[in-house]
Amino acid sequence: MSSTRKDVPAGPAASAAGPRGRRKLSPMAREEQRAGLTLLSPTLVLVLVMVVLPILWTLLLAFQRVRILNIRSAGIFGPYTIANFDNVFSASFFSSLGTTLAYSILGTAGAIIVGLIAALALRKPFKGRTLIRASMLLPYVAPIVAVTFTWTTMLDPQFGLINYWGKRLFGWEESIPFLSERARDVSFLGLNFEVPTALIAVILFEVWRSFPFAFLFLTARINAIPESLEEAARVDGATPSQRFFHIILPQLLPTMAMLSILRFIWTFNSFDDIYLLTGGGAGTEVVAVTVFNYLTARGDIGAASAQALVLALILGIMVGIYIKFFARKEEVS
Repeated sequence: MSSTRKDVPAGPAASAAGPRGRRKLSPMAREEQRAGLTLLSPTLVLVLVMVVLPILWTLLLAFQRVRILNIRSAGIFGPYTIANFDNVFSASFFSSLGTTLAYSILGTAGAIIVGLIAALALRKPFKGRTLIRASMLLPYVAPIVAVTFTWTTMLDPQFGLINYWGKRLFGWEESIPFLSERARDVSFLGLNFEVPTALIAVILFEVWRSFPFAFLFLTARINAIPESLEEAARVDGATPSQRFFHIILPQLLPTMAMLSILRFIWTFNSFDDIYLLTGGGAGTEVVAVTVFNYLTARGDIGAASAQALVLALILGIMVGIYIKFFARKEEVS
């Protein structure tokens, strides 16, 4: 029994393939690849110089005992040590980490809640709504130096407006140094407890400054809700609270979850507002301020790099959570 073999003529794809099965590019395709690399090369060089190299240098410094006085002795080949991470796992670092978590969680939650209230309040059209919506963005777009100076003046214990009206309207016996007092004993309904004055002040500032960001996203999502859903619920006799909790809120939950992750990442990494308001004093020293103080006040570059590395790892985890659970959903939708 003999078998016959039919020779299949080589087509264009087979003739274009190389000796190992790789397709041979045409001169025009190779020219397009070179043009693409030429256009991308400035961006790649900029990212390499401005992002990748500083990260690698920080990683090397985190494992070396480097101070400002002996910065010239730092090199690629060490000597390496893990002594810098003793400062990372010290009580002061965990204290600043707890302050950072409280500041980030409460600031994020407050900004989203205030943004939601503002979006719902300005949902129905009325005269002057556009102007009010535009004014809502002022805290977010105003220069940080200008707004922190305004808040510092308003909260000043001697000539600030808050203490002035507090004494006249609420009968305060003495002025409250909101930005320099660590804690104050407060009595309410027969209960005595301690309130972190300065920390609450910077959290309120963060809520005021960042709620317009949540306001924009939630307003856009509310406008996209079909009116027929609420009309049907209104015909069925649903109250305003029922329409909110069963129709509006479920539509907003994915957007609120995305905002929570994004705002938490940005607030966790915040430095300028706290440093300009309190300088990190009175119990408001977050991790970013701690790293800055180690670098400038103490001149300990190695310890500052180690703490910055831990901070970057935490932020990397948060970014990974955002990419895994929210970014892909946005692309699909």
